[in-house]
Amino acid sequence: MYYIETRGNDAKQKERVLFSDAILNPRASYGGLYAPEHLPVLDSDFVKKHINDDYKELSKVILKKFEIDISDDLLDSALSRYERFDDPDLPVPVVELEKGRLFVSELYHGPTRAFKDMALQPFGRILSSLAAERDKNYLIMAATSGDTGPATLETFKNQKNIKVVCLYPSGGTSDVQRLQMVTEEASNLKVLGVKGNFDDTQKALKDLLSSDDFLAKLSEREISLSAANSVNFGRIIFQIVYHVYSYIELVRRSVISTGDEVDMIVPSGNFGNALGAYYAKKAGIPIGKIVIASNINNILSEWINEGRYDLRERSLIKTDSPAMDILVSSNVERVLFDKFGAERTRELMERLKNDGFYTLEADEIASIKDDFMAVYSTDKEGREAIRAYADKGYLMDPHTAMCIKAYNELLRGRSNPVVMYSTAEWTKFSTTVARALNIYVDTDIGALEAVSEKTGRAIPESIGKLFEKPVIHSTVVEEEEIRREILSFI
Repeated sequence: MYYIETRGNDAKQKERVLFSDAILNPRASYGGLYAPEHLPVLDSDFVKKHINDDYKELSKVILKKFEIDISDDLLDSALSRYERFDDPDLPVPVVELEKGRLFVSELYHGPTRAFKDMALQPFGRILSSLAAERDKNYLIMAATSGDTGPATLETFKNQKNIKVVCLYPSGGTSDVQRLQMVTEEASNLKVLGVKGNFDDTQKALKDLLSSDDFLAKLSEREISLSAANSVNFGRIIFQIVYHVYSYIELVRRSVISTGDEVDMIVPSGNFGNALGAYYAKKAGIPIGKIVIASNINNILSEWINEGRYDLRERSLIKTDSPAMDILVSSNVERVLFDKFGAERTRELMERLKNDGFYTLEADEIASIKDDFMAVYSTDKEGREAIRAYADKGYLMDPHTAMCIKAYNELLRGRSNPVVMYSTAEWTKFSTTVARALNIYVDTDIGALEAVSEKTGRAIPESIGKLFEKPVIHSTVVEEEEIRREILSFI
């Protein structure tokens, strides 16, 4: 299978590339992204055939359906990273919250306690191995709103042929997320705080990825550039798997029969997780509606409900769910491409860049609504959801809490069972969770301990030890200083 460019080809690059090339060099023509030329068939026959597969087995089957040019040995080695999760045999538990109706897929049982581990653990192994096989040195860049950074650093630390620069918005992550980044000790890692918000940080990354001058400077040092954000399709392909797994798990439990529809709720910022669900549906998994749960930075709910993507006179608002404090959602572009083609996608993305907004036509809005619904929640509504479900014995983080309003307002009246996705463990946002439970303490470690004592939930050793580790990366820079810091590092 080949991968093609979302904004068309500029005649400077190959029109079609293999999977390995797309993940090693994610820079596509006109600043676009790579997407699969077509999707494999994952229909009812597929579900029946793989009903008894465990997670690693299912992952391998799906990745091979995409005809990726990765050897079986490397694929097995990459998927063995799931053995580092809480339960090596079940990296993604699916928990029933309301009998036969509402389920939560817990994506946070990996090393950094967030859903990014699901993709970045195996992806990092593949990319590192490809770099070593080709005897090439790579600079991996990541811009993070809180979870991509720790997961990227964790998967690539001490890997040969790889250097990593991770950019995060200073003051725009939780303390645990920040500590997971700035305390990493490996010599091949560099972490930079950026003055500004996540959109500023992500823009800086995209500008460097598309900078001929920056690439020339890297080339002088015999270094190639890649990315670990979900702009890289190597991330997305692993995110497709857990949506398929959730569906098969409900069939296994006889909640549904093969062919019955399931609705899904995804708390979304950069839209990669939601895109994985969309691709799973397009491939044939019977998914009804994919509901996007946003926070007060409701750019995605406006886009889905009104067909309007408008950044004019709009400022990013810091919320209790900082990983979703995003206005420029990169993976929306892949949906536009899939539905409307490269020419229209390029037109819309250039309009967004130049004018700060675009508006879809009526038929285009209808097409988006065929697959997606959306709603946003306030911080207050999120904390109320955390408290309500804690009283029922289930503890969730503030991103997962955004799903509850979406369920109650949009899906409770539908007949389909619902899977919502929990993208982070409560420990990543302990102060918010503590406030929701009417616990008021001055420090993150105090919040962790107080919530743990009140709810009986253990604090993972990896989180508790963060507060004892020395800070290695203390640099905070202006956006225009990033390039100089990176060149100095490499």
